[in-house]
Amino acid sequence: MDASSTEGDSSPAQDPALTSRLAQLDHATAALRDAPSFTKNSKVRRVLDSLHRVLAQKGGCAAIRERAAELDGAGLFEGTDWSQPDILVPGFVGPSLRSGQNDTVVLEATSELRLVAIAAGEFTHPAISADDARRFLSQVLAMNLEVLFTPPSESERVRLGRTAYLIRDLFAYVAEQIGYDSVLDELVEEIWRILRQRPIQVEQVTSMVTRIAIYRDDPSVDLGNSGQGLDRLITALFGTTDSCREDPGVDVYRSRLENMDAGALQFEAGGFARAMHDTGLVSPYHATLVRFLVENNSYGLPEALGLSETGRISLQRYPELVHRLVLEAVHPETAQCLYGLALMLDRGILHQPPIVPSLWRQIALKLSPAVRERMTLAFGPSPDPASRLLGGLLSMLGQPLGVGQGDNPTCQSARALSMWAYNDPDYLLQMVVWAARDGEIVMHFEGQPLSSTDSVGGVATSDPIDLDPVSLLLVPHLDRIYAEMVRRCAGRPGDPHRWVNPEFHGWWAAREFHINVDVETGKLIDLDDFLRQFHASYHPAYNGDQPLIHPQPAGVAVTDSAARYVGWHAITILRVAADPDGVMRVYFFNPNNDSGQDWGDGVVVGTAGNGERAGEGSLPFDQFASRLYIFHADPLENGEPENVPAEDIDRIIGFIERSWGADRMPADTVTAEGSGDSNP
Repeated sequence: MDASSTEGDSSPAQDPALTSRLAQLDHATAALRDAPSFTKNSKVRRVLDSLHRVLAQKGGCAAIRERAAELDGAGLFEGTDWSQPDILVPGFVGPSLRSGQNDTVVLEATSELRLVAIAAGEFTHPAISADDARRFLSQVLAMNLEVLFTPPSESERVRLGRTAYLIRDLFAYVAEQIGYDSVLDELVEEIWRILRQRPIQVEQVTSMVTRIAIYRDDPSVDLGNSGQGLDRLITALFGTTDSCREDPGVDVYRSRLENMDAGALQFEAGGFARAMHDTGLVSPYHATLVRFLVENNSYGLPEALGLSETGRISLQRYPELVHRLVLEAVHPETAQCLYGLALMLDRGILHQPPIVPSLWRQIALKLSPAVRERMTLAFGPSPDPASRLLGGLLSMLGQPLGVGQGDNPTCQSARALSMWAYNDPDYLLQMVVWAARDGEIVMHFEGQPLSSTDSVGGVATSDPIDLDPVSLLLVPHLDRIYAEMVRRCAGRPGDPHRWVNPEFHGWWAAREFHINVDVETGKLIDLDDFLRQFHASYHPAYNGDQPLIHPQPAGVAVTDSAARYVGWHAITILRVAADPDGVMRVYFFNPNNDSGQDWGDGVVVGTAGNGERAGEGSLPFDQFASRLYIFHADPLENGEPENVPAEDIDRIIGFIERSWGADRMPADTVTAEGSGDSNP
């Protein structure tokens, strides 16, 4: 690491080029500071250009950090999200720095250096404390760890040029100032936060754990002494038991298994099962062990899968099917599906009459050439695409709340897949057959057939590729059908989801539809009645203590950490219950890959510690209601809307007024400036 980038080493003034550029920056900053507000925009350009030149110089990061208070006070960040450091999102820093837009790169880099100064106590910012600034920087570094330890790739050098090195200099300086110990602590916390939600796709996590394992073994890399929680993750993947502690490779491990007696195999099985259920991660060695047991000692399989009593009964009832599923789907490359298989058995769904014959059909299914090509393009040729798809199906059937939409605007399709895996798994299995064998899915809308091959297009502008195998296969078809259903509703009054949701998701989507936004104007309507009806339909105190029978589609207005409206989003209401502290909460499925989000104004979605099951997000009932804009209810179950206290309704409306409803309130109740907005 460059000595000139550390505080207290050689002064930046010793470099004539840096001295000249700093003089230009100081002059531009003073001009910005002294400019009246209506001319500040014209002065920002010189400051941004000067900052870019300083960042390119050795010692530039330290020099900008010393000027952070002056730059902030001069108004550099005014009119941008960076003006509110308390609402910045660590996950956006890396993409901003790699955006290729010079102004974005400069503002992001300067903001990080401002936070270094705040963390060091060099100046006080009214919006963020020193501890919060340090925590934010630790999270940023944890999410961009590879930048600290690896040089730019060839593609990165071509696309970003000198900026690729500027980013590394910036992160190296920040890490040097706050220390690597806190970085690893944040990294461990973030990994476990994601894993507690038990996503199907864990490639990003396993890649991160793998990189950390490599760095920790590299004597040239000093990661400090913290982050010890990583040991559980590293051993879960690479050294779960003594027989594979040194990560010998699956072939060597297989040869060791052949020399073990029954007691040693049972010890191996128990060790892997505990690690899998502890972390949600599956080692390639675990897949090797399970395949060996199926072929040589199947009595050890329940122990190796860590099955509950329900799972053991399922395995005892259908051993031939389970053994075949292992041999066809479970390979070192697809080891993760072993967790899905275990949870599928524990769910007991094999006892539903259509499931076992459907799985036998899936094992024998021949994929169409186009599907084989798409699977190979996404996941590689090994194992066979049919095995890859079967493994993905086991994961989805075992982890219905682990489905994610990836970086795609396809929340409706992801929600449908999760709902079918959760509530109607034989329908999901049928969908997979149609798409994989025939290259077509046909659904019906109000009695009329809709083919996925006839639709003119879906919400997504291109076929997604960052998905699990089942989603990769089905989402393009479902997205086109969903979009066609919406088009069929053109000209009807109100929101099309009134008709689309029950037809798209299934008969259990209740037919009474409530919305609190006028589609034509974007204004809020009938808020009091909407909120009372939601209580009467879902809150146990007002619906006769009736638990939710089937998962229900709903729509929320997503807001950022400053409670500003971001967009409409499809979710599934799963249940309403009191948490361990007695607080009534709504537990729901969010298909956006990570349910843990800060929606502002104290509305922070929980994923653990509040009675959540793996994959659920939750909010207190009133906070959830404050972000809700669409829900379905049974028209024959009326509840007691009139008994909901007025103060509860007023509290929820207060949340709405302070967030996404600020400029949507009806004219007679507006409490915030502004009016009008885009339609929902």
